Amino acid sequence: MKQAFVIGHPIAHSRSPLIHRYWLEKHGLSGTYDRHDVTPEKLPPFFDSIRTGEFVGGNVTIPHKEAVIALCDDITDTARQIGAANTIFVSGNRIVGDNSDAYGFLANLDDKAPGWDENLEIVTILGAGGASRALIHGLKSRTGATIHLANRTLQRAEQLAAEFGPQAKPLAQSDLAQVLARTSLLINATSIGMHEERHQGLDLSLLPQNAIVTDIVYTPLETPLLADARKAGLRAIDGLGMLLHQAVPGFERWFRIRPEVDADLRQLIEADLFGGEKS
Repeated sequence: MKQAFVIGHPIAHSRSPLIHRYWLEKHGLSGTYDRHDVTPEKLPPFFDSIRTGEFVGGNVTIPHKEAVIALCDDITDTARQIGAANTIFVSGNRIVGDNSDAYGFLANLDDKAPGWDENLEIVTILGAGGASRALIHGLKSRTGATIHLANRTLQRAEQLAAEFGPQAKPLAQSDLAQVLARTSLLINATSIGMHEERHQGLDLSLLPQNAIVTDIVYTPLETPLLADARKAGLRAIDGLGMLLHQAVPGFERWFRIRPEVDADLRQLIEADLFGGEKS
């Protein structure tokens, strides 16, 4: 029986087992997917258990997504450019680290706003942390649009933009209004919104009426940013789809069947997250 995992510390909050067990049952597959609470000092021994063939692979979450890079035998170009791995699989006798966050982000947009990348010229990302790296990588793979990085600390945005080349540009707060007026896709890549917070000085009325606003936060499903976007008549896309879609490549690697993100899966995860209350 094939065994897969998700590792992190803490890990009890992870919904990954629900997602993958749903697909295992749906496709009638014999396999398991379990949480493993692995502290940083226990990470190397856990990788030894992968080498012995105990697991076909698994997912990696906080705080290990950067640390596992050094423990893998090979790293995909995507994981290398993002600087983190969230998916592990075994190829031959080698442990390979990959990153499916960019895929999940793009697939969610494709699902909820087909054609979003057509004639795209300006993207603005709020935040310049680790999550932004995957978004920039994904956007660069799909579009030649200019990607503006707005961050509380301009220096951090400057450093991140420098890593990704001229397509990514740091955005000073003083220039935000001017850029928003030309932004077709606005992305929140920070934790702002998880506790009813709002971005200070962000005026969504400046966005073009055909702009899309999306948030990587999915608890709550409708963050203040998305609620404000809907009130302004803009298209708003929550972050739950990114969580669901990023799970697809790993499942396909481990169990040799490509699963679908369907309405029943989303309903299952929403029920677990919110108990029927989408807030």
